[in-house]
Amino acid sequence: MADNKTTHNSKPFQEARASEELENAIGYTFRDKQLLTEALTHSSYSNEKRSKGIRRPCNERLEFLGDSVLSILVSSYLFESYRDIQEGELTKIRAAVVCEKALSRFAARIELGQYMHMGHGESMNNGRTRPSILADAFEALLAAMYLDAGENFEPARTFLMPFIQEELQVIRDNSVFVDYKTTLQQIVQQVEGERLEYILVGEAGPDHAKVFTVEARLNSNVIGKGSARSKREAEQNAAKEALVLFGQK
Repeated sequence: MADNKTTHNSKPFQEARASEELENAIGYTFRDKQLLTEALTHSSYSNEKRSKGIRRPCNERLEFLGDSVLSILVSSYLFESYRDIQEGELTKIRAAVVCEKALSRFAARIELGQYMHMGHGESMNNGRTRPSILADAFEALLAAMYLDAGENFEPARTFLMPFIQEELQVIRDNSVFVDYKTTLQQIVQQVEGERLEYILVGEAGPDHAKVFTVEARLNSNVIGKGSARSKREAEQNAAKEALVLFGQK
């Protein structure tokens, strides 16, 4: 009987130990441990418990809220940090840093999958490493932190921003979603009467793989040149080269 009692009590102890490890990993200690448990509970586990007459809420409602928490935190950061980038480009950048692929990477870095409560079948089917499950759990975790802090964004912001900043650095390094034309235009507009234009100066290659070459000209003087598979991208590359000339890149 003693062995049975030990076995019966070990699971709550193991869950508490696991929760403590995760709290250390995210740098936040929950006042309401049930919120953390709910954030980590996949629907497959909830369904298994329900079949046995046990109520165990899954993380889908928290995921719903977490999506909004994530959006407001990232939107606020981008709004304050990228004052020269227009709404359309900001939307693209936000979509890149909060996509399922990015969120699942964030979750994997804190080994979130190993802390999840998951049904046997889902667990055996590599559920703990599935990107969609990890991304959803990451959003649920953000919501749980937000609620546990009294609907305060700061703990979630402190936890989230290092991931977002690193992801943004990757985007910058790869020159993705950077609107060089807008940045160049804003610099030029600082001097009244300056005229900036983009002139197509060359096309090469077959129709299915044509390369366009564009010059950025300021008052008819060439300040940048770029080539690409589309005129729009060639213009961006010309603007990027011009920004180097202006000491902005």
